[in-house]
Amino acid sequence: MPRFRAAARLCGLAAALLLAACGGPAAAASGAAAAPPTAAPTVPGTTGGGYTAPPLQLSPFDAASAVGENGVLIDASSVAQGYVAASAVNDNRLKFQVVYGESKYNYDLPGDGTPQSFPLQSGNGSYTFRVMQNTTADKYIEICSLTADVQLESEFAPFLRPSQFVDYTQDSACVALAANLAAEASGEAGAVANIYAYIRDHIAYDRDKAATVQSGYLPDPDATLAAGKGICFDYAALAAAMLRSQGIPTKLITGYVSQGELYHAWNMIWLEETGWITVQIEAPAHAWERIDLTFAAGAPGEYTGDGTDYTDRLTY
Repeated sequence: MPRFRAAARLCGLAAALLLAACGGPAAAASGAAAAPPTAAPTVPGTTGGGYTAPPLQLSPFDAASAVGENGVLIDASSVAQGYVAASAVNDNRLKFQVVYGESKYNYDLPGDGTPQSFPLQSGNGSYTFRVMQNTTADKYIEICSLTADVQLESEFAPFLRPSQFVDYTQDSACVALAANLAAEASGEAGAVANIYAYIRDHIAYDRDKAATVQSGYLPDPDATLAAGKGICFDYAALAAAMLRSQGIPTKLITGYVSQGELYHAWNMIWLEETGWITVQIEAPAHAWERIDLTFAAGAPGEYTGDGTDYTDRLTY
């Protein structure tokens, strides 16, 4: 059962943020007759239909179950489903903090009453949820707190629903597109392959956005889809939204590539059976497999590295 408490503490907080394949055509030898064009190889499982996604899982805010004070409401009624939700009405800058042991995840919490959901990515155990109000500079004071003992219904629960960084609803354009792409596949690996290929081929890397993006930026999968371009955070959020909506457990990971030189975002997926994601990538069954769509889409190396030396930092 959740245990409510309130306290006042000052602290400094900070907020933070891929499917790999590459290759190129070989040039014909000078003076030799040109070889007839050949069709690109088809990834097994991507055609024929037959894949049926499980019911869409969402992460609603239940105001009737929420508790709080100082204009804050925290809803811990769905922690077994892998998320906590909160809303706040406050004119000051707010942070929502998810604490599990020594691990602390910090998120921006809007003060206009809009509910937000946050994943319980650390698994089973005791969590503390804190809402922090900005006082001066980078100093915050706790204005509401709730503790809950969490027993997840499944280890995949946090990675099958929307959250602040992977935001979508049943009416999202990315969900409808994912459903159409998955329906063409004969199994879950084929569904992943079709979604992977679509994002790789239709979303371009946005250099201008990469050069100007501000701290606190939140990706919008539908906006990325409509714009046809984005940065690594956008690629990873769009992939996670589309795959989760089709019942594929998907993590959004942020961390470093190229031996810690570049901060980046990518995905990890879980399949129940071995399957091909591209003609080069075969994902194993019952294991988390890294996919980096930003790299796969051909983003410049100064933003993605060379597709090696990944170091996970944060999981969403």
